[in-house]
Amino acid sequence: MLVTSVHFLFVIFIIMLSLVVVLAIIVLIYNIIEYNQSARLAGWSQIINKKISDVIVYGDDELPEDAYFNTLARNPSFRNLFLQKLVDSEKKFSGAAKNKIKDLFREYDLQKEAIKKLNQKKKHLIARGIHELTVMDAKEAVPQIDTFLSHPSVQVYQEAQYAMVRFKGFEGLHFLDNFSSKISEWQQLRLLLSISSLPSDSEATIGKWLESSNNTVVIFTLKLIKKFQLLSFYSSVLELLHTASVEVRVKAVQTLMSLENPQMIEYLSGVYYDQPDEVRIEILRVIKISKDQCCTDMLKQQLSETDAVSGIKVNAAQALFTLGHGEYLSELARNEDASEELVQIIKYALQEKVC
Repeated sequence: MLVTSVHFLFVIFIIMLSLVVVLAIIVLIYNIIEYNQSARLAGWSQIINKKISDVIVYGDDELPEDAYFNTLARNPSFRNLFLQKLVDSEKKFSGAAKNKIKDLFREYDLQKEAIKKLNQKKKHLIARGIHELTVMDAKEAVPQIDTFLSHPSVQVYQEAQYAMVRFKGFEGLHFLDNFSSKISEWQQLRLLLSISSLPSDSEATIGKWLESSNNTVVIFTLKLIKKFQLLSFYSSVLELLHTASVEVRVKAVQTLMSLENPQMIEYLSGVYYDQPDEVRIEILRVIKISKDQCCTDMLKQQLSETDAVSGIKVNAAQALFTLGHGEYLSELARNEDASEELVQIIKYALQEKVC
């Protein structure tokens, strides 16, 4: 019985030892493969970087044919790395150098590699493919990219939106006509930076976007109006001060400031008390920037208002100081009946050190 038990334990030991050895061999093989791949990628990166540098410095026409590079360029993995390097390099250069990078993209027909990604199921690969085609200015891919505007993945449709605007400018914003999802602040910034001009017949489209049920579309449109100072939309922007969204109202006030209408401050002071605190604070900021004395009494009243939130009092005090009423603020702070909060706010407005 004892011999049988010892034999059984020995067999178990041998099996466990074998498993450990097998696992060690697997790990070793995996590490060797990883090392070889890393070494290969590092070598390829050096070759590609040299190719890009030589083309930028000397021009492709002045360089002798590189048979070894051309052979490597048939390898799918090498081509994807080459494409990645070109996209990364494009961001670092401008002018002629940027054009030479795009020439390499076309010379080696790397558009095929980017297009292949559009046919993948993984959303990050699709987004990368769209990005590569956009950076490399592959206008031929616009019809395919357009189909991804309605893709369920945020990552994908945002890249498609950006691509359409990069390729088509204002016309590429057509997706806003029926867009129901939220447009992030970052995406709005990307789109705005990609629009350098507006067509002469853009007013009808912009007016339609201002009436969108999607608040982020309205906010983006207000930013567009502000960027290009579209004075004809002054009345339309005023109407947004009565919309349900507080965020839209705040952005409307900011936009009005850029439209520079002489009746603006008078109108804003007239609707001031109908607005929530966030909008009131923005109106006070606009009054401060405008330096219009017509609202002095309102500012004094808001500063002394017991129930007003601190943000309103701070901005009212700052506006009064900017309008030249520093002495009034000092006297108010010295008043024995002034609350500690009011004194601190006034000191802040007067740019004094709060103890």
